[in-house]
Amino acid sequence: MARAVISMGSNLGDRAESLKKAAAALDRLPKCRVVRTSSFYETEPIGVSDEQPDYINCVAEIETELSPHALLGACLGIEAALGRERIYDKCPRVIDLDVILYEGYTELGEELTVPHYAMRERAFVLLPLSELYPDLSVYGNDYLEDLEKLGDQRLRKADI
Repeated sequence: MARAVISMGSNLGDRAESLKKAAAALDRLPKCRVVRTSSFYETEPIGVSDEQPDYINCVAEIETELSPHALLGACLGIEAALGRERIYDKCPRVIDLDVILYEGYTELGEELTVPHYAMRERAFVLLPLSELYPDLSVYGNDYLEDLEKLGDQRLRKADI
């Protein structure tokens, strides 16, 4: 089985409950098992032009026999099942799941980019990831310097 890391975020509805439901859905996927999840972190939306509620984010490490593309498809299915609507780019969302890392795999494509194209710029991904990997050396990639450059990006541990 390969390991993969999924970034999860929500800024609509019961945000924490949406993350818990998404993690449970990942764990129920065939040939998948959630190994561990990070704490929840709250952050302001980044790169949006409209007013939006704050996000709650976390990461989950899974073991899977699914291919990276099949895993992406499963994540999109979980998003749809939990009520995600894609009205416009970077719109508020009840759930957002991104395949950010997949052990032994890299791809730069239109549908899937692994490692995720923007993870090095997002404290809301790297800080939770540092809980799972304190030195931020993950599957042969080092992200510690990236997190140090970012600061906290107004990120705070959620009291949930």
